[in-house]
Amino acid sequence: MAQYFNMVQLPMTNKAFTDAEKLVARHLRLSEDQLKKNKYDVKTLAYLDQHEIKDGAFAHLCKYSYQKPEGLAESGKDGFDFYRVCLQDNIILNAVQRANPFVKLSPLMLYIAVHELIHVLRFGNGESDFDAPVEEKEKEESIVHNLTKNTLQVVKLHDMEIVLECFSNNFKIGDTCSCEGDF
Repeated sequence: MAQYFNMVQLPMTNKAFTDAEKLVARHLRLSEDQLKKNKYDVKTLAYLDQHEIKDGAFAHLCKYSYQKPEGLAESGKDGFDFYRVCLQDNIILNAVQRANPFVKLSPLMLYIAVHELIHVLRFGNGESDFDAPVEEKEKEESIVHNLTKNTLQVVKLHDMEIVLECFSNNFKIGDTCSCEGDF
């Protein structure tokens, strides 16, 4: 039976993404307009379509491309890409339960939020290819992890240090640790 975020955990998740936007914008020196041009939303497991659910991942990023109907397209703007961060509540909650009392939900959610937001920005700016082959995706994960770690250096919480340790430079895609899973 799947676990879902409860009424206490949902606001914590929303706060993580709000905080992540501020941290990432500050770290990457982005204006609010630059950040907002990258269209994305966040959904939890209870609201995901079947193809947005992925076992073994804390979050799954889906890309949707929208095209305006012919005749309605403005000059040079005939559509846009939209990203959905699909949180896998059950995987996240299971990792927190397994690593209790060391890994807490709030810092893990902040890590996930920063990580996914950096992916959205890199895909949206063309720095990385969403549809890249597996080898390139593994390299991208390493780049995004390092950017995430650097972004979170300003967060001076012991609980964050433990999460960052789980995803240390020794952690490779497919490896496991007490908060296993891939993004």
